Amino acid sequence: MHGSDTDGRVGASVCTIAIDDLPDGLIIADRFGRVLAVNRAAARLTGVQPERAVGKDMNEVFPFRDHDGREWWKALDPEGGLRTRTRVPEKPLHLPGGQELYVAARLVREPERCGDVVRVAITLRDGGARARLERSRADLVSTVAHELRSPLTSVKGFTATLLAKWTRFTDEQKRVMLETVNNDADRVTRLITELLDVSRIESGRLEVHRQVVDVPARARRIIAGRVAAGEPEDRFRLTVADDLPETWLDQDKVDQILANLVENAVRHGRGTVTIDIESVGWGVAVSVRDQGEGIEPELAPRVFRQFWRGNSRRRGGTGLGLFIVKGLVEAHGGTITVQRAPEGGAEFRFTVPTGTPDFA
Repeated sequence: MHGSDTDGRVGASVCTIAIDDLPDGLIIADRFGRVLAVNRAAARLTGVQPERAVGKDMNEVFPFRDHDGREWWKALDPEGGLRTRTRVPEKPLHLPGGQELYVAARLVREPERCGDVVRVAITLRDGGARARLERSRADLVSTVAHELRSPLTSVKGFTATLLAKWTRFTDEQKRVMLETVNNDADRVTRLITELLDVSRIESGRLEVHRQVVDVPARARRIIAGRVAAGEPEDRFRLTVADDLPETWLDQDKVDQILANLVENAVRHGRGTVTIDIESVGWGVAVSVRDQGEGIEPELAPRVFRQFWRGNSRRRGGTGLGLFIVKGLVEAHGGTITVQRAPEGGAEFRFTVPTGTPDFA
């Protein structure tokens, strides 16, 4: 008998740990509405601790109401309705304090097909988080529409003009207009690429194809491209440590990380843009810093969010670049931070592990 009691206590303990590990809130009730269990996430979302809820009536401790003030548990009616009913769709509900939660439920029956309801499993999600996600998506749509409108208007205007009045323009005028159309098409392509990157990062579908990458060589290539585009060569300084290990990284994504950080330093900073590459205990660290106004410490947590553009008058861009950089670095198993540079500007420092061919 003693062994049986011990096994029961261990089983209950494991069950409690298991539901506490869930990221969503979970409440278990019997068919009469008596609360059987509450996990840690549900306690955090509702402010009701398990010891206060277990054994009590659902309507007493979790009085969920819909937007019209109707009692959710009463409308749920576990003992009524079709005996084939098992799932209750998610819907926004409110607690008396006004906070919004998205609540769904599953009716557990025994036997499973058309049996009596024995338990109700109720899941909770933060309504505020859902609202923030929806606002973020709305902002993304708005930003994309704004960023696409200008180049597409330009492309449409120049192509319509050339088609209608081709013979009226000199070859030089035609060349200038076609170059503008080409540049605007590149701008649209870059925006689409950014959007695809954001989608892959948010959905966890970003793939890393590893190969041996010479990080200093990639940095030199980025600098050469900036110089070829018209930046003075003395605007950039590259310092490389002697003891760099062999690194297995995704070359295209390393190029994208470096290009975004250098572009950010050139656009928002001033003075010399310095790239330092050094070895750390578990990989390679790259610092990109400028001599501009820098970033205030209280703003640092926002830098890697979508649509962050800082306070610079020369904003430009979609505000997605640093969000994408963070996603690319983390896809390699690395980290990235931002701080004030020694000479007063902003310093972005990312570290990536060396990796091995096994991960390629």
